[in-house]
Amino acid sequence: MEILIYIYVFVLGASLGSFYNVVGLRITKGESIIKPGSYCPKCNHQLSWLEMLPLFSYLFLRAKCRNCKAVISIKYFIFELLTALLFCFSYYHFGFSWELIIALLFVSLLIIISVSDLEYLVIEDKIILFFLVIFLLLRIFIPLPPQFSTFNDHYYLESLIGGLFGFGLLYIIAIIGKKVYKQEVMGGGDIKLYGIIGLILGLKMTALSLLFASILGTVFGVLLISLKVIKKTNPIPFGPFIALGSLLAYFYGYEIITWYFSLFLY
Repeated sequence: MEILIYIYVFVLGASLGSFYNVVGLRITKGESIIKPGSYCPKCNHQLSWLEMLPLFSYLFLRAKCRNCKAVISIKYFIFELLTALLFCFSYYHFGFSWELIIALLFVSLLIIISVSDLEYLVIEDKIILFFLVIFLLLRIFIPLPPQFSTFNDHYYLESLIGGLFGFGLLYIIAIIGKKVYKQEVMGGGDIKLYGIIGLILGLKMTALSLLFASILGTVFGVLLISLKVIKKTNPIPFGPFIALGSLLAYFYGYEIITWYFSLFLY
């Protein structure tokens, strides 16, 4: 029975991952996510149901459009697979609990913003606003997990403080960075995104996620510059690193903090 649940969650994640690719790519361009149906960006060929099966179609078509033979970006396959795996991991971590709803929606948000940020270096306000309303309502009925809390039983207060902290800290960094470097160092989408992350994670996990995201972004950026893949002046999308850092804090933040203090205090 358990294996059937994982299969169902995997298929659900892969299917939604395919849709999230569409959302992340189209909304930023101001296009409808409903009409027209999926099409090849090279020849505008309307895809049949066989060409839209998550994961399978990419492999079946050998990463090429059936009509014009243009190469299909592997990013579609990666995000479908990643969404499926993260959905399964969310179920593994939380089981059938109310927090699972938060986890699946959180994964959904992070996948969508990663798609748009990697493609256009933009995290669209429409996406942020849509999920902000959802998470504000959900955190009323599904309070922060106790292990995330800094203020004992004040779970609702913790979420609000986390949201204000996430938004406020990045906003201050953006202002200081602009004055020092005379250019934008933090996108508005990143700042607003951290307001949502704060609602979901609370104060200490939000701080931890920002630490993780900063380390990952810095290491990856230095590596690409060292390998001369990009120049120092090239912008690097921070959204995927925010996503990765936030997921690490969400799923393993409590264990990491506990391990750290046990290592240095005992």
